[in-house]
Amino acid sequence: MWLYTGHDFEGGQRSYKMKDWLVFSTTDLKNWTEHPVPLKITDFSWAKSGDAFAGHVIEKDGKYYWYISTNWTGIGVAVADNPAGPFKDALGKPLLTNEDCFASDHSWACIDPAIFIDNDGQPWIFWGNGECYYAKLKDNMIEIDGEIKQIDFDDFVFEEAPWVHKKNGKYYLTYASGFPEKIAYATADHIEGPWEYQGILNEIAGNSNTNHQAIVEFKGKDYFVYHNGSIQRDGSSYSRSVCIDKLEYNYDGTLKKVLMTTEGVDQLR
Repeated sequence: MWLYTGHDFEGGQRSYKMKDWLVFSTTDLKNWTEHPVPLKITDFSWAKSGDAFAGHVIEKDGKYYWYISTNWTGIGVAVADNPAGPFKDALGKPLLTNEDCFASDHSWACIDPAIFIDNDGQPWIFWGNGECYYAKLKDNMIEIDGEIKQIDFDDFVFEEAPWVHKKNGKYYLTYASGFPEKIAYATADHIEGPWEYQGILNEIAGNSNTNHQAIVEFKGKDYFVYHNGSIQRDGSSYSRSVCIDKLEYNYDGTLKKVLMTTEGVDQLR
């Protein structure tokens, strides 16, 4: 398993200070290897904000694509031949900017990219703050293909951090809701909906106003990756740490609430 994270400055911070991204790998969820810093905000010459906000890495055809957000200067994409990098800016410009966020009027609307490749090979990108947007990606993974659309449904209180995954033919959209943030979710039979709200998946996570999840399957088991502010002793909303707990499904395909633990998950053997 490869884990890609943002990187807050060390504990005790009073604002968001993130200038690069990190990568770790594991074979057993207990012992982790930290690899050299694979990507920095300065690797994107157009990213005038200087902020290394949330990203998402996905593999396609032997290449690894890292979609990143830069606060108010847009979403970019870097590419590498190896999951540990080095990654390089694939476009030399943003893939998406605030101009693409047609229903938003605040400067940080174009953040939190999440990529999903469906069974038919079609890649999709989801993103947004305050409003949730999505679009097809071209097969080259670095161009938008067609119209940008917006997700909206009953009880959709969307803050940020969309993530899409698929299980047994059903699509799941998880996202941060409210502030401080909980993780809520909706389900659909098709990637473009209609989406049906299903409730809260993960309650407010410790000493952190934000949360940002990933849902992955590894060695036949499902996991919920997120963050809280419980670094001992100086964690906070601006000095966050990564957490992993079990993700479990009910018989009807709905999700059980995530039980947040201090210990995390068991070592795989």
